[in-house]
Amino acid sequence: MEIILLDKVVNLGNLGEIVKVKDGYARNFLIPTGRARRATAAAKAEFEAKRAELEKAAAEKLIAAQAEGEKLSGTTIKLTQKAGVDGRLFGSVTNQDIADELHKQGFAKLVKSQIRMPNGPIKTVSDSTVEVSLHTDVTIDVTVSVYGETA
Repeated sequence: MEIILLDKVVNLGNLGEIVKVKDGYARNFLIPTGRARRATAAAKAEFEAKRAELEKAAAEKLIAAQAEGEKLSGTTIKLTQKAGVDGRLFGSVTNQDIADELHKQGFAKLVKSQIRMPNGPIKTVSDSTVEVSLHTDVTIDVTVSVYGETA
């Protein structure tokens, strides 16, 4: 299926590009989330009429994400979890736990899907670095310090 991208999509294209993707990806993800539209003749004409408006909105989103990233950069999150004597946690620290802690620190717009944990959930008492993706072009590294609490 050919679609017009209404937003920048990672590994696919930028705003305004006409790309060919699998039908299910377009129908189930791109179109319902408002990131794309079917590339019909009418849709192409309508997109060209609104192109400047959409580019301005995308630039504003990027600027807002960069401002939020400046506030977030250098942030350290401290979490306490129950742990054994060897430093392994009973359970793990997930992206939801990190998102909740960031909400407490005043970053209310973050959702757990924006937090990328390259090594999976944290399962030991340690300092780890996770990525927070505020925009497709803005990713910030945040330090997570996990402290053990004996049960």
